[in-house]
Amino acid sequence: MIFTPTLSTESELAQATTYAAWSRAAQKLDKRAGLQGWRDADESKHFDFRAIRARLERLQALSDVGDVRGMLFALNEGIHGNMDGMGHERLYQKARFGTKKVIEDYVAAVVDALHAIEKAKSISLEERRDFFRRAQHCYGRSALLMSGSGAFLFFHVGVVKALWSEGVLPSIMSGASGGSIVAAVVCTRRDAEVGTWLDSGVLATADRAVGPDGKHRRMAQEEVRERLAQMIPDVTFQEAYEISGRHLNVSVAPAEKHQNGRLLNAIASPNVLVREAVLASCAVPGVFPPVMLMARDARGRRVAYQPDRRWVDGSVTHDVPTKRLERLYGVNHHIVSQANPFALPFATDMRKQKAPLEAIQHASMMTFKAWLNANMTIFQKPLAMVPPLNSLANLTLSLINQDYTGDINIVRPAKFWSPTKLLSDLAQDEIDELIESGMRSTWPRVEMVRTQTAISRALEAILLRIDRRGDDGPGHRSRALKKAVR
Repeated sequence: MIFTPTLSTESELAQATTYAAWSRAAQKLDKRAGLQGWRDADESKHFDFRAIRARLERLQALSDVGDVRGMLFALNEGIHGNMDGMGHERLYQKARFGTKKVIEDYVAAVVDALHAIEKAKSISLEERRDFFRRAQHCYGRSALLMSGSGAFLFFHVGVVKALWSEGVLPSIMSGASGGSIVAAVVCTRRDAEVGTWLDSGVLATADRAVGPDGKHRRMAQEEVRERLAQMIPDVTFQEAYEISGRHLNVSVAPAEKHQNGRLLNAIASPNVLVREAVLASCAVPGVFPPVMLMARDARGRRVAYQPDRRWVDGSVTHDVPTKRLERLYGVNHHIVSQANPFALPFATDMRKQKAPLEAIQHASMMTFKAWLNANMTIFQKPLAMVPPLNSLANLTLSLINQDYTGDINIVRPAKFWSPTKLLSDLAQDEIDELIESGMRSTWPRVEMVRTQTAISRALEAILLRIDRRGDDGPGHRSRALKKAVR
């Protein structure tokens, strides 16, 4: 084999152990492939590059002369996600690292302008506060959604670790089943403590379940409960928000017929205890019994929450609850960490440019889903006469008819794992492999996340500083969440 600089850099990319090393190798490859020229050039058919360039130059000119009120006027003209198409997915599929420089420069200019407006004494506090609220409402927010995963939850750990290390982990997080464990671990701790809990040695306890043959076995529900007690403090969703400043959301599905799934959080269920919510979200139907949720009352006592209801695995109904997050938090940008082995065949990213074979596979899957739904309609009455089959059929339909992708998708690479491992304790080397896989799968998406969330993160940080000064004003959601609802 002839050794070339490109092969050497590809090796650096594969062997990188940190994002810094990976990004250096990625930039080298882009430069050798001539993609730096593509990044530097404004032209593209996928967005209105002339409009973005004009907006950038206008903000730069206003910044040069210190015209903060002019910046305010310019941003009031329009600040929203995917401005002039600059969020088009194809713009982030060309180069290994980053996108068009004009887009990155424009986003940076908007962020600088927001900070300048925040500090401007020439603009009244009321006017600034009103602007930032409107801007956040118009622009929207980002969230990280972690799918059901069973023992593959360590893939999510790797995803969170990569995003947190680069300072781009969203403050709004949701999880179903295994994903809810990772979300709860992060959202019940202060930011300075998160890094410690993302270490594999901390999450993988020494007292793992081992059978007589020396192999790791499936844990009983009480063992799962004990394990959760080691990782998640005994707090309510409201208390978790007050500790971390992050918005935790846990999906649970009803065990009874004619009930709807729930998304538990500090807005809809502030007094529900996080541990029981996570335990319910991990209660796989047919494997673990349904769980009754618990809450803390006005006297601080543990009491049953809706004692006539039982709940199971949240991924059954809402593996990726995009619509509910949109309604509750104004989320319009979804980062999905997808590790659900049952969902992966249906987790087709509609926005991704597909190779011919991928396009054929996608068309085949869509045909299969349509065929299955049609047959369920035809055999609805016969199946109703056999409850176990009817339940299984409804469960299958619920799984295949969900949407499993978002705006940015980080999908666990396809690799055969024994089905017996899905609900079992994993060996340390398997845990390390999943965490590394999650990190490596995230690294190619980091700059996309950074660029597409920079403005929303800036707005969120500014509004948080305003709230801490006690300037949140009437009707602002964050103050309502600072006081426990009893």
